[in-house]
Amino acid sequence: MTETTRSTRLFALLVPLFLLLYGVFRLIDGRDGDHGPGLAWDIGHTFFFAAFLLLGALVVELRTLVPVHTARRAAAAGAAMVAGVFGAGCFLWVILGDLFPRFDDAAPLPEPLEIAGPLAFQLGLLTLLVMLVASRPARLPVWSPVLVLAAFVVIAVNLDLLPLAAVLLMAGLAPLVRTRSLRAPASAS
Repeated sequence: MTETTRSTRLFALLVPLFLLLYGVFRLIDGRDGDHGPGLAWDIGHTFFFAAFLLLGALVVELRTLVPVHTARRAAAAGAAMVAGVFGAGCFLWVILGDLFPRFDDAAPLPEPLEIAGPLAFQLGLLTLLVMLVASRPARLPVWSPVLVLAAFVVIAVNLDLLPLAAVLLMAGLAPLVRTRSLRAPASAS
């Protein structure tokens, strides 16, 4: 049994909520057919920034939940955490540039990191979730990383679907919110 911390539960709850709010404010901002500077843009991006700060922290928390019985598994979990935090940092850099154009002008995210950052984040987070599913006993249900992956796919299809993606993410992270301990499902008799 692995204990979830209060912060793990809080991050798993707030991240999808903040992404949902970002998606709603993005839709409000885009009603005129254009996205960009204005009150709704700034409020939405502030929620987006907060979500990725917490996502970086959640990745670190998930690493502590992964049982590591071998050096190889510990290395894989550590690498997934580093990739996830690195990717979250790239997102934060871009969001700061969206909120503060002078920052973007002075220090734009290097082009290779625009691709590598999001991929590293997604692979890091998904790897940790899959490791929790694959651990014996399983710490998460198999549908948890599947729903998180579905959320990423929905975002890739169309950013206007962010509210739907946030709901999928909320469902995927729900086992981290609902329980104080991650334990194997009870076996049927």
